[in-house]
Amino acid sequence: NKKYIKRGVVVREKFTVTSFLKSKIKKEKITVLTAYDYQMAKLVDEAGVDCILVGDSLGMVVLGYENTLEVTVEDMIHHTRAVAKGSNRALIVADMPFLSYHINTEEAVRNAGKIIQKGKAHAVKLEGGIEVIDKIKAIINANIPVLGHIGLTPQSVNVFGGFKVQGKDEKRAKKLIEDAIELEKAGVFGIVLEGIPEKLAKIITEKLTIPTIGIGAGSECDGQVLVINDMLGMFDNFVPKFVKQYANLKDNITNGVKTYIKEVKNKDFPKKEHTFSIDDDVLNKLY
Repeated sequence: NKKYIKRGVVVREKFTVTSFLKSKIKKEKITVLTAYDYQMAKLVDEAGVDCILVGDSLGMVVLGYENTLEVTVEDMIHHTRAVAKGSNRALIVADMPFLSYHINTEEAVRNAGKIIQKGKAHAVKLEGGIEVIDKIKAIINANIPVLGHIGLTPQSVNVFGGFKVQGKDEKRAKKLIEDAIELEKAGVFGIVLEGIPEKLAKIITEKLTIPTIGIGAGSECDGQVLVINDMLGMFDNFVPKFVKQYANLKDNITNGVKTYIKEVKNKDFPKKEHTFSIDDDVLNKLY
């Protein structure tokens, strides 16, 4: 992360949509993590992540939905606004949820605008290739930056018949390459490649002048993204193969809560150092 001095204080340079392209040109890997609230956004931003994705994955890891299909535009606005308050440097990208851009271009632009205006996102992310190009162009024409997303697109889980690796045969692999090229022509500033073979991701990455962000797409992408709850070991209902857990917060949190419950039950908490005092002369007047 680039840093500069301002009035004697080290300040990290703001990461923007143009930073995506600059990073690819300089062959500097881009780091992306999800966040869904103020506190987590503040932590990952201070740690130096380049981009925060407010993913519709919040449906499963935060709101307890079965999948991402239940997430609404209002859900996205609510959580993105909280993230925006906690972030200073990172680029904030918000997912456009299921059916928020599928009906027509006018509604797509309106919903994208709401996420930018009310949610304070810097850009939006749309799932899909050539079939959503008209929506992407309309949103970009409204001066809203768009991050593309192809491969395993969770909003299409019912079409795919589950969370399955995409592009393993020649026809589907060529379709993904074509989608990526058309998305770049449409003006997206980057493309998320999810759940595709590493060597296919390498071909796509080499064909594009815009960066690719991989999730389950191998190391040849220009950057990587993970769901924060997965990589910190907080959400273990299902751990995808491509996830590396950098911490085990579930056990830490659970053990902390168990210790708290035990100490309260045993009257070991709170102790004197956790309480406030009152003068005896004041206290005597209360009886």
